[in-house]
Amino acid sequence: MGKFDKYLVAPNKKFSLSDIKPGDRSERGDSKAEDLEELAKLSAKINALQDILYAQQKHKILLVLQGMDASGKDGTVKHVFSECDPLGIRLASFKKPTKEELAHDYLWRVHAKVPKDGEIVVFNRSHYEDVLIVRVHDWISKKECKQRYAHIKDFERLLTETGTTVIKCFLYTSKEEQKERMYDRLNEPHKTWKFNPGDLEERALWPAYMEAYEDAINATSTKDAPWYVVPADSKTNRNLLISRILLKTLEGMDLKYPETPAEWQGIVVED
Repeated sequence: MGKFDKYLVAPNKKFSLSDIKPGDRSERGDSKAEDLEELAKLSAKINALQDILYAQQKHKILLVLQGMDASGKDGTVKHVFSECDPLGIRLASFKKPTKEELAHDYLWRVHAKVPKDGEIVVFNRSHYEDVLIVRVHDWISKKECKQRYAHIKDFERLLTETGTTVIKCFLYTSKEEQKERMYDRLNEPHKTWKFNPGDLEERALWPAYMEAYEDAINATSTKDAPWYVVPADSKTNRNLLISRILLKTLEGMDLKYPETPAEWQGIVVED
């Protein structure tokens, strides 16, 4: 059994969100100071391997972050990559589709943002919005939603078969924790800009969203593009776990700096 298998949704095996507790803090150490030191070390290791990834121009990674409002997608990016050189790392966010995007199939805008050789790309929300919010609001039928699960699996299979490693993380927070974070946004001046009254309307649909997430995760977690359900009530636990998953992924790749071309041997740089 792998170290992170308890968070991994096995393909073709029925998964329930009740199997994971959002308040789980088992990735944390004995103290906050120890955890912050560990996060910095993990980020430094990720940076060192990402530098080779970028130089080698052979592998590419797509990290998908999904979660309810205030689940910590922005914070995850900030802390997991805190020690990283931004060279070779790119963030893509998906908002309400534009008129141009709506004129194409729903995966068109997503495919344009996937990583190229040597890149780590983080999706802050993703193509899964098109089987979550649209389902919860009944903007698509159940039949179309199932069709989209199949489309997404085929899309991710295309990515993996052409050299992209796909890591999908559902940042699983409790409704109670979301409430606290929304109050933080309202009461702390440096966070108020994050508050959106419309988020309260989505919060009222919490049970429908949990059902939609559970169904989407069950339908699209595959061997090559698995889902991890990340307990995220503790921000530090969330950051540590995703850092460790990403680091393990990088360590499992055949990462090597490119060899110096033979014809470059003996080159002299004149004064």
